Amino acid sequence: MTVKDILAAIQSPDSTSEDFAALPLPESYRAITVHKDETEMFAGLATRDKDPRKSIHLDEVPLPELGPGEALVAVMASSVNYNSVWTSIFEPLSTFGFLERYGRTSELAKRHDLPYHIIGSDLAGVVLRTGPGVNAWHPGDEVVAHCLSVELESSDGHNDTMLDPEQRIWGFETNFGGLAEIALVKSNQLMPKPDHLSWEEAAAPGLVNSTAYRQLVSRNGAGMKQGDNVLIWGASGGLGSYATQFALAGGANPICVVSSPQKAEICRAMGAEAIIDRNAEGYKFWKDENTQDPKEWKRFGKRIRELTGGEDIDIVFEHPGRETFGASVFVTRKGGTITTCASTSGYMHEYDNRYLWMSLKRIIGSHFANYREAWEANRLIAKGKIHPTLSKVYSLEDTGQAAFDVHRNLHQGKVGVLCMAPEEGLGVRDQEKRAQHIDAINRFRNI
Repeated sequence: MTVKDILAAIQSPDSTSEDFAALPLPESYRAITVHKDETEMFAGLATRDKDPRKSIHLDEVPLPELGPGEALVAVMASSVNYNSVWTSIFEPLSTFGFLERYGRTSELAKRHDLPYHIIGSDLAGVVLRTGPGVNAWHPGDEVVAHCLSVELESSDGHNDTMLDPEQRIWGFETNFGGLAEIALVKSNQLMPKPDHLSWEEAAAPGLVNSTAYRQLVSRNGAGMKQGDNVLIWGASGGLGSYATQFALAGGANPICVVSSPQKAEICRAMGAEAIIDRNAEGYKFWKDENTQDPKEWKRFGKRIRELTGGEDIDIVFEHPGRETFGASVFVTRKGGTITTCASTSGYMHEYDNRYLWMSLKRIIGSHFANYREAWEANRLIAKGKIHPTLSKVYSLEDTGQAAFDVHRNLHQGKVGVLCMAPEEGLGVRDQEKRAQHIDAINRFRNI
């Protein structure tokens, strides 16, 4: 049995669940990996100069053993997130430490501790096999997967699964990720594939859509309400494009910060009106590497008030980190909220605490999403309320280039990767619904 036989079954309209269950599984498959013996290859280089194209490999790897509560999924398409970039340049540290620690937790988890790491935290595809104890999903089910991997043996995770001490991000802190022809997931990562989307469109929202939902909409994040002024950094990017859509769909007022006229146009196409091009307006929040410039914070705050009719920011959707965090704290209204889920410009944040404590502002750390939040975010995609922000699609062979483009911020929205799918545009089941939303689906493709 080869991957081609699996693909033929997926493409056949007559295939049944029994047919998929009867398919012999291949002994090996192609996967995007980084190698443990290459973790020092970029030693001494600046972050920008570390090239994912040199560290990312396309390897033939053996099929992993299927355990209880798990599923093997034929991956039709995946996408590139920043965590795959971090993995590929071995920053802030090598992910092999994650795999080693996970491998020590149980006999079954030892599968993950390998000299190679199969990366990727998104997928759209078809269930091939389910392990003992899986009843909700069956071979042949068309699915997407969110990237939260939890064990839930501790009580800590039963109010919010993100608080499970054994919480990991699949394809980043675990092995057998989605940038491959076959992936191994826990069954409680699976969600129904939106039937009006192609495989690559359905694979794109996963990680960033769920992250933005928790950070901005959920009670575990900012709890956004109608009328809120929401400052969104990188509003046309992978995360920001979903935050912008959530703000607009939820009756809030997004103030979109972008870095070019092209990215401003993308925000306008989504329906945003208040847009700040930080490069065109020349904001420099740091005088040098160690000194911020409060005058620039004030200039930025004044510009925001011009766009909001004199109002300050209720919620900041933060992810750049060090470069912007001082400004974010400053421009937030009294009693407002700064939510942060990443630090792409640096992890060591600095801000003037007087503006936080004396104005009763809150900083909320937000990381990915629990299963319920991910399900709600995916449901909004399936209902056509929120749309993929896919701008470009690469072959599995060109994943290194895709990661390079994301690393250098050469992309818009999300970039997809075809894994088992032979071409773009496959997997659409509801053409009528698709026709209703086709302009929004292609919004990032057309700019």
